[in-house]
Amino acid sequence: MTTNAVLDVLKASTFGKRTAEEERDHLAQYFVQTEQWNQVYSGNTDIVYGAKGSGKSAIYSLIIANENALFDRSIMVVPAENPQGAPAFQNISTDPPASEFEFVSLWKLYFLSICGQHFKAFGIRSDKCDRVVEALESADLVPSNFSLSKALRFAFDYIKRFTRISAVEGGYNFDPNTGMPTGITGRIVLAEPDAKQSKLGAVSVGELFALANEALLEKGLTFWVLLDRLDVAFADKADLEVEALRALFKCYLDLKAFRNIQLKIFLRTDIWNKITEQGFREASHIEKSITIKWKPDDLLNLVVRRIISNSKICEHYSVEPERVLESFERQEGFFYEVCPKQVESGPNKPITFKWILGRLRDANETAAPREIIHFLNELRETQITRLEKGRQGPAEPNLFEQISFKDALPAVSKVRLEQTLFAEFPSLKTYIEALREQKATQHLRNLAELWRIDEAECLRVASSLEEIGFFERVGSSKDEWSVPFLYRPALGLVQGSAA
Repeated sequence: MTTNAVLDVLKASTFGKRTAEEERDHLAQYFVQTEQWNQVYSGNTDIVYGAKGSGKSAIYSLIIANENALFDRSIMVVPAENPQGAPAFQNISTDPPASEFEFVSLWKLYFLSICGQHFKAFGIRSDKCDRVVEALESADLVPSNFSLSKALRFAFDYIKRFTRISAVEGGYNFDPNTGMPTGITGRIVLAEPDAKQSKLGAVSVGELFALANEALLEKGLTFWVLLDRLDVAFADKADLEVEALRALFKCYLDLKAFRNIQLKIFLRTDIWNKITEQGFREASHIEKSITIKWKPDDLLNLVVRRIISNSKICEHYSVEPERVLESFERQEGFFYEVCPKQVESGPNKPITFKWILGRLRDANETAAPREIIHFLNELRETQITRLEKGRQGPAEPNLFEQISFKDALPAVSKVRLEQTLFAEFPSLKTYIEALREQKATQHLRNLAELWRIDEAECLRVASSLEEIGFFERVGSSKDEWSVPFLYRPALGLVQGSAA
């Protein structure tokens, strides 16, 4: 194979985008149907946890992409967050609910409004459907030009009008002489109405959910209400994020009784850990959940799917994608036609795919699909650049040289460091930056000197870095840590110990 032939193949190929939001149109051809996907798609799972870049949004996007197939199963997909652009909940951060009760009520009214809008938009009619929609419209909870952000705004305005006390009072107008209510401007109350409120036509949010659920049951339909991008919705507001998401899960548990209205929540594992670290009794009642974990075989399948999605590569190797995917052995064999057997030659050196996983995993032993996809694209760009400069090119039958694998790492490392660690944990940036061009393995006393803090405070910081996957303890040591390969190129870290 000539250098020009390799160059032509690589230039005509692509390995997709790093995030599911950017590649929704092509995600189906890349997607690895893991057991986690099957659990969600079958309806057996409501809560999907996963590290950033692990594929939560890919599952979310695939559910939306499969809405027609789901409808054949009498399931209607109801997105409750914008898959791209500004999150619906973003504006709440400037004027948040005043209490947990308000936050739980906001989630409920918001979801109920979305369900009511779907009744209207899809012509789902019955006496019970109409009663739900009528109650929502009379309370100005279904905007005429519907959008998720408007529905949220209207729900929050409703709550602010009728509660800054313990519960909504129904929007009464009072007679100034008798003090008695003369009517109701908003008939929906958040707690169960008392006898007087009921006589005036008040109905609780719970009653409306029950009506909506019964209406769907009679129609043989189920709503899946999907929530993703919750890490973006409350960015830079850590306390508010915890308060909002604790309220969300309380709302989820309150709504579990309504089997035809199911919340499907996609949440980062580290955010869930923040919610529960101060104690969260309700967590034990959240049963229909999974945590996304990728086995090496799944990740190899992901990479091979990305490669064989390119017709030029398939044509070059005279392979049919379906045949390659028929068995793991064929996938592995094809991978090692495209890539060299080893990046670093030697009897004790790992084979290439193990090398990739070792270089892209963080200290929590997680090699996320996002970084792997980014690495593939950097590998392609690196190899193209080398060939364009007149380098000799890879050995037959590979498309990539050994050196290109090493040269592709710094760009991935830099993006991961800056767009994940620094962006998500700005309070730790100073400590991480202080390690620049130091040894990759550091003892507690060296860190204390480097950071100019005492050892007790140093231990607290090191533990925080350990939690976010930047530090891993060396063996059974309690006071020595190593930075994983993923972050070393971006920081210019040197192999070895400073001890």
